[in-house]
Amino acid sequence: MEIAIIAHDGKKAEMVQFLNQHKDLLLNKNITLISTGTTGKKVKKAGFDVTRLLSGPLGGDAQIAARVAEGKCNMVLFFRDPLEKHPHEPDVLMLMRLCDVHDVPLATNPATADLLMKAL
Repeated sequence: MEIAIIAHDGKKAEMVQFLNQHKDLLLNKNITLISTGTTGKKVKKAGFDVTRLLSGPLGGDAQIAARVAEGKCNMVLFFRDPLEKHPHEPDVLMLMRLCDVHDVPLATNPATADLLMKAL
């Protein structure tokens, strides 16, 4: 199972904390993590094995959207910061739309992500 993890700058620490809370599940299941570049850098530093793609504003969100469309990515955890403006918002919306089109679970906050992890 491939899970994409993405976090806006103000949510990266929260993503690392979330992954640490679910470390046993992530390590004991056959789960592959992929991530946008900067989020992946923080997650890798925290000790997780993650495949880093481009940074979100440089095309990482679009790369993950493509993996969703190709049927390679099975779940997306995207901790968005709704109070900040993001220059790559069209890519974010495309990713969210493709998750809906291809029926891929998408969590945009820790509470929803926690429910998805419990479902695994």
